[in-house]
Amino acid sequence: MPERPIQRPLRVGLTGGIGAGKSEALRAFSRAGAWTLPLDEVSRRLSRRGGPVYRAIFRAFGRGVLRADGSLDRVKLASMAFSSPALRRRLDRAAHPPILREMRRRLRACRRPVAVVDVPLLFEAGLAGDFDATVLVSAPKRLRLGRVMRRDGVPAATARARLRSQWPQERKERLADVVVRNQGGLDALRRRVKEYQQAFRLLST
Repeated sequence: MPERPIQRPLRVGLTGGIGAGKSEALRAFSRAGAWTLPLDEVSRRLSRRGGPVYRAIFRAFGRGVLRADGSLDRVKLASMAFSSPALRRRLDRAAHPPILREMRRRLRACRRPVAVVDVPLLFEAGLAGDFDATVLVSAPKRLRLGRVMRRDGVPAATARARLRSQWPQERKERLADVVVRNQGGLDALRRRVKEYQQAFRLLST
């Protein structure tokens, strides 16, 4: 018999601290058959010149956050967010509403059994209620520190400051429905994600 049409997918919010490996986990969910959406990608698209995030950030900060060509200076915005909690809150208040509207629109349109959204500030922004289940990718601090240094080309002091700017991993582990520990290499991470994807697929039927 043909499968019944999916009226609403099982919605999974995926998160993790900087350097934990949530982007790799999202790719693994996609490879295992889930519909996936990285909010960073949505943010970049809506931040293009004239887009809704661009306009909101320009209203909040003015021309000081623009590059010479008129586009948003993402490096400067990231530096502001990591250096000052007050500036980060101001940036979030400007950027989050249009990003969340687009996320919810895409989730309403999804007809796959399982939808996984990579939400960097899932718990910090109080977004767990948008999802049926939450998954946290965690990793030891020393591994996260090394990944940030290699990926972003920053010294250890800068990488440590970026880790400190986020909620402690232990706090998020207490809030998550599922914790995926990413410390055994990429193949191990993919195997664990595939197992959870299969479980989520069963829950969606």
